Amino acid sequence: MCGIAGIVETAAAKPSISEAILRSMSDIIHHRGPDDEGQWISSNHRCGFAFRRLAIIDLSPAGHQPMTTSDGRFTIVFNGEIYNHLILRRDLEERGYEYHSKSDTETILYGFREYGEQFLSKMVGMWGLAIWDNDKQELFCARDRIGVKPLYYSFQAGRFIFGSEIKSILQHPSISKEMNIKEMTNYLSFSMTSEHSTLFEGIQKLPAGHFLRLKADGTLTTQRYWTPLKHNTPYSTLNEKDTIDEIMRLLRQAVKDRMMSDVPFGVFLSGGVDSSTNVALMAELMDRPIDTFSVGFKELEKYNEMEYARKVAGIFKTNHHEILIDDKDALPVLEELAWHEDEPNGDPVCIPLYFLSKLTRESGTTVIQVGEGSDEQFVGYPWMVRELNFHNTYWKNFNRLPKLMQRSIYAGIKPIFEARGQYLALDYIRRAVENNPLYWGGAVDITPSYLDKLLMPKYQSYSRAPVEMAKRLNNEAISHQTKDDFIQQMAFVELSHRLPELLLMRVDKMGMAHSLEARVPFLDHRLVEFTMTIPSNIKLPKGATTKHLLKKGVESILPNDIIYRKKQGFAAPMSEWLRGSWYGFAKRQILHSGLAKTGIFSSEIAQNMLKMHHNGKRNFGKSLYSLMNLALWHQRFIE
Repeated sequence: MCGIAGIVETAAAKPSISEAILRSMSDIIHHRGPDDEGQWISSNHRCGFAFRRLAIIDLSPAGHQPMTTSDGRFTIVFNGEIYNHLILRRDLEERGYEYHSKSDTETILYGFREYGEQFLSKMVGMWGLAIWDNDKQELFCARDRIGVKPLYYSFQAGRFIFGSEIKSILQHPSISKEMNIKEMTNYLSFSMTSEHSTLFEGIQKLPAGHFLRLKADGTLTTQRYWTPLKHNTPYSTLNEKDTIDEIMRLLRQAVKDRMMSDVPFGVFLSGGVDSSTNVALMAELMDRPIDTFSVGFKELEKYNEMEYARKVAGIFKTNHHEILIDDKDALPVLEELAWHEDEPNGDPVCIPLYFLSKLTRESGTTVIQVGEGSDEQFVGYPWMVRELNFHNTYWKNFNRLPKLMQRSIYAGIKPIFEARGQYLALDYIRRAVENNPLYWGGAVDITPSYLDKLLMPKYQSYSRAPVEMAKRLNNEAISHQTKDDFIQQMAFVELSHRLPELLLMRVDKMGMAHSLEARVPFLDHRLVEFTMTIPSNIKLPKGATTKHLLKKGVESILPNDIIYRKKQGFAAPMSEWLRGSWYGFAKRQILHSGLAKTGIFSSEIAQNMLKMHHNGKRNFGKSLYSLMNLALWHQRFIE
């Protein structure tokens, strides 16, 4: 696990890439790789790479990057892990390649030389990588299938700049720091920006499952090489028992693959079924106690799952570590979180994750297994079941009505719902009236209708950006389906946006803030490809609970009171903290910060949100956290 950055000049007659700039781009992400660093510049100064190393595989100097083939043609910088690199290595050695290290980086370098972009389909793992072809004067970049690792870039005036974090790109003197207002409204609606752009004007993301190619003439193309659901993929014909057996086989393989490490590793343990499954499956493969790590809150017991985490730790006799935090611990680190997030992440879970990652690294662990990705595949969120039931009843019935009647109903109930503060419920009706898709994902917060109130008139047109994104994600999902399957559609949307750009980025940024690598067994692409083909009647039979198949699969390795307890979820007590000791701080940030002075938001509406939340008349905790976090980001990066 590492941090990478680089520059390619395609237009300049005399390229201006310097080692000093490259070093500044890598120094600023020292936290991603404190063990080693390096810079490389091509002989004609057209391309330069920078690198920070967190040594996981082959701890020797032989794993140093940037790494170049012996003939000087290909040079690579790579962030991630390739779990099957030893298998791929044997094939390449049989083809005559001579290795000089034990690292997976060298395997990618030779694999790309032998197979080109097709080598991506052979790799099992996570990655953000860049390879320079000196013969063609061409750059190739790729992000892993699921988007576990980030890759950002800017391409302006013939200059391509990339990095594992946006702050590396900002080190280049040609980059100006301006807020992307269209993505700001996506952030406020979805708690994150889109899968292809950032909150910085002119800085993009390479989406999950994509690669890009920058040719010598300055032509830049991006292409999707993997999707969670291939076009018209047939459904699995396995019965429930055989489906469960296949899920557990794939999951065991995924856990085993991710135990590849030359440094200590452990598990984030919440006591829920996902993290507990990670512990149980790792215990099958280990002859020593597993290191497990949990976080909780000192006073707000309803947010704690410590009782269940301790039970699982006791069953498997783990070496268990805990940390408890409260509002006084969390408030001083908010500005640091804004720095590490790069662009605001609207999920308050970043706070406990920050402290949990700190505890883990200070305990001597460098690699951690996490449970993200299960809920999306197995209908694990209660709101997914709610959306499914709504889709099959009220949504279908309402859409059968004439449009004139729909509009009349919407106009009649709008003032009533607004007076009650039921903006999300109102938005479901608006979606039907405007022919929007029903499903927007599990992180929808400030709806377009409320954005119209919050934004000043000059900026209200930007409230439609979330509508456009929801349409695009759902249309893509539908284009890959063999038949109308709402469960499959929801999973595709989640895997394409919320999972990579919110959940996985909170894990990556908070983990790497403490030089901690996170691995995600549930998001092994082989498991994802299989679960996406499971028919809805098998995935969620009538009357079944959430995560039905996974729960059945782990009955032989976990106790029922862990498997079938009510889902609590990993959360942070934003509502309580913002009504209490954080209220004054939040008020100053939202109403009197540099962001407030831009005139983008209505101070009257923002003040009303604060007042109603503080008085307990409305719960604006999540929305206020998003606004406060946006103000902190603006202060750190833009002002």
